[in-house]
Amino acid sequence: MSSVESILEPFLLSKERLEDIKKRLLSEFEKGLAGDDATVRMLPTYVHELPDGSEKGKFLALDLGGSNFRVLLITLDGRTYSQTNLPEFAPLSDEVKATSQEKLFDHIAACLQEFVDHNGITEKLPLGFTFSFPVFQTGLTQGSLIKWTKGFKAEGAEGEDIIRLLREALQRRKGCEVDVVALVNDTTGTMMSRALEDDSCHVGLILGTGTNACYMERLDAVKKWTHPRQPGVDHVAINTEWGAFGDNGVMSDVYTEFDRYLDQNVSINKGQQLFEKTISGMYLGELVRVVCLKLHSEGLLFKSCGDIPEFKKEWKFESRYLSSIEKGTEEEGLVETKAILSTMGVEDANDVDCRTVRRVCQAVSTRAAYLAAAGVSTLVEKIEKTGSCTVAVDGSLYKKHPTFAQHMDEGLNMLLPSGHGVAMKEATDGSGRGAALVAAVAVRLATAAAAASS
Repeated sequence: MSSVESILEPFLLSKERLEDIKKRLLSEFEKGLAGDDATVRMLPTYVHELPDGSEKGKFLALDLGGSNFRVLLITLDGRTYSQTNLPEFAPLSDEVKATSQEKLFDHIAACLQEFVDHNGITEKLPLGFTFSFPVFQTGLTQGSLIKWTKGFKAEGAEGEDIIRLLREALQRRKGCEVDVVALVNDTTGTMMSRALEDDSCHVGLILGTGTNACYMERLDAVKKWTHPRQPGVDHVAINTEWGAFGDNGVMSDVYTEFDRYLDQNVSINKGQQLFEKTISGMYLGELVRVVCLKLHSEGLLFKSCGDIPEFKKEWKFESRYLSSIEKGTEEEGLVETKAILSTMGVEDANDVDCRTVRRVCQAVSTRAAYLAAAGVSTLVEKIEKTGSCTVAVDGSLYKKHPTFAQHMDEGLNMLLPSGHGVAMKEATDGSGRGAALVAAVAVRLATAAAAASS
């Protein structure tokens, strides 16, 4: 006979289990760096250096992520900076996400034009474009979209050069003169943003709508690197695209029946981004919903409440509910849980029901934090930085969930040597400011190269 404990047991990950997952992940990292047929792509970003504090000037940034689009102006003066943001736009609508690539990039160009006009910018400024989707880069300003994630489906973009699509949209508007100098993934931007003020930052991490990680790798370790190496250039930022870890079946024994149900029956990208579906904010609420449905079908939840039709509606249980339910004391959690269950059409939930729902939320979010910690510890050990390494982190899941950061620290302490020097630190607007910093470093290096050759 099933119990709440037996149904939640697959979400509990021991140290031994996490160590085993790390070995599998490291193997996938190595395959990706070698160019083998790996699901974890390990994409070179062509970002070879972190900020050194000498960067100065004005730089524009575009930030296209999972939920919103932003335009920023960053003024750098060494380690200090000022920032101007476009007035807040509404989140990108599902219609814009699912339209043609031309309409999507026309929207981006229109926002940029509005920002330039509003701020009276007349000079042609360098621009960095944070594009938070899997891209196969062949240069700092060249990269084709591998596939859409995070609910985007704009037709005609996959396989195309993202910078070319942006430049074409800008040309269609006319009068919006910018110098696009860098295509940046949000994880790289996050790492760059923190590195401006922290020389020990070598890893970037996103924990929001989606999840991904990047890190500074030795070029000698990137076996698939075929481009000419410039003198003095010995590192490159690697965009792991670790959300796809397990898509080839190497995590099939770790994923639960609920993970498989979500992947096959709810998500729009079946069989893809399986690691991301266990961690990221887009999916945690949906996992809680399907677990609660299982508990109800087994007579272990909402026994006195009859049918629960709202729980049968996909995406109805929002991921933000986990933060409300898990914050504070157990008694405070009961109050929040009852209020949320009321919005879900469950009016007669008793205290036992509320405590069970809270336990489900805790099991799902703690597993997510531990899996993220397994990924981070694998990267830090790979580059031999366990003695001192800052991991720059950005994303609403990490910043807003009341216990996620704490559980990540628990996971790191479990998986790294005692007394390790790995610290998770929030990046200030990593995906926005980071793009401007990549542009600034690109300008610095280009200027130095030009001076050296003259």
